[in-house]
Amino acid sequence: MRQLNLLSYNVQAGIYSRQYSDYLTNSWKHVLPHPERLVNLTRIAQLLRRFDLVGLQEVDAGSLRSSYVDQIQYLARHGAFPFSYRQVNRNLGPFAQHSNGLLCRLRPREIEEHKLPGLPGRGAVVAEFTLTEGQVLAVVIVHLALGWRARRRQLDFLARLAQCYPYIVMMGDFNCGCDSRGLRSMVRRTAMRGLDCELKTFPSWRPRHNLDHILVSEPLKTVSARVIDYALSDHLPISMTIELPEPLRFEGAWTHETSLPASSAA
Repeated sequence: MRQLNLLSYNVQAGIYSRQYSDYLTNSWKHVLPHPERLVNLTRIAQLLRRFDLVGLQEVDAGSLRSSYVDQIQYLARHGAFPFSYRQVNRNLGPFAQHSNGLLCRLRPREIEEHKLPGLPGRGAVVAEFTLTEGQVLAVVIVHLALGWRARRRQLDFLARLAQCYPYIVMMGDFNCGCDSRGLRSMVRRTAMRGLDCELKTFPSWRPRHNLDHILVSEPLKTVSARVIDYALSDHLPISMTIELPEPLRFEGAWTHETSLPASSAA
């Protein structure tokens, strides 16, 4: 198998946003549980089933606000992903477990966590997948800071990380668009592709900003890329299909078996 269907989605802890005023009227849902949350996550899981590998941002790893449901495991189970991983970046004990998540259909050979520069609470997950010819594909899931100073340092960190892998995918909520000098500098330094100003993901009800990106190293071919109109968060999901260069293949088989239980790849 040479192709891989990717999706990146900031799910806002399962909170359904329809307009800017929801940030105020739904603010309590960031602290307290609500039955709509699981309904929303189930609908999100139906979308995720179409993909081989999913990077999640703003998922809760199990706290009061999520009714102590690990949302990564919930989405893995209902999306029929056999392997999942969570990175808790901001641990507020029983009140919130702010996390990045990875869901995939092929077991990674290794997973590493990185704390990003700046104030605590931002991280990156690096999952390595074995290819033929002794090569490795690295998939990096990120959620960057809101402030441009911290974000510039984080992009510098990611540029250094990208230089360690000839085959790499970097995906997530970068909290900046294609007009960001820091983001453009990182793309230029790493020769990555995929920065598309037309792929607008935020806000989901009237997308005007391209805050979410899937970037790939130059040897990888982009077969397709699009934003999916699936407004169940304040962000829209972004998808990409990539293809390995000949003669590379993934070692192992990607499974699409819908009855597999979710398990941790850690």
